[in-house]
Amino acid sequence: MNVEHEIGLLKEEIKRLGSPGPDGNVQVTFGVLFKDDRCANIFEALVGTLKAAKKRKIVSYDGELLLQGVHDHVQIVLLQE
Repeated sequence: MNVEHEIGLLKEEIKRLGSPGPDGNVQVTFGVLFKDDRCANIFEALVGTLKAAKKRKIVSYDGELLLQGVHDHVQIVLLQE
């Protein structure tokens, strides 16, 4: 799959699973994304897709690498819809 297509899918999943934050941007925790069955079927490498989206300033989150369990509470904010 190409990266732009995966980022588009990621945006849709964040909108589906997330809710508006205090700044009005949709946000979801990494744990919710990671544990969702639909996301697990769509994304072969969720962390890689998130990293590519962060580099393009489409999403924002604290840290560089997100790991399941350790970073389940990290908020992923959708900057561009």
